[in-house]
Amino acid sequence: MKLLGIDCGSRRIGLAVSDDTGTLALPLEQLDAEPRAKACEHVAAVVKERGIGRIVVGLPRNMDGSYGPAARDVREFIAALRTVVAVEIVEWDERLSTAAAERAMVEADYSRKRRRAQRDALAAQMILQNYLDAHPEP
Repeated sequence: MKLLGIDCGSRRIGLAVSDDTGTLALPLEQLDAEPRAKACEHVAAVVKERGIGRIVVGLPRNMDGSYGPAARDVREFIAALRTVVAVEIVEWDERLSTAAAERAMVEADYSRKRRRAQRDALAAQMILQNYLDAHPEP
């Protein structure tokens, strides 16, 4: 089953997809988070086009494990997304995924412009890869 990973931020949404075997996550793209309805429709089109069977959305948590305002915003996005897609949507802890993506790109000597253009898609890839590693398909 193919999976779609989502890193949902206040300005941009990063997307990543799994390979056909469900073992490797690959960055796909990033899009504007607003207007939300347009973003949800774009995600629905990706789900249909790529034959996605499950969506994994990164849910931000504080370092103590509690949920803050950002988690509320992501859950509102998930609720809106559920109105336009029929596949299963699961939440996955995304603590520090964007920071890890940024760090990896700095180490790879990406320019600021290139980092900005790919940060959220790479964060989505990290979220999805963590999920795939924790849930290997039999």
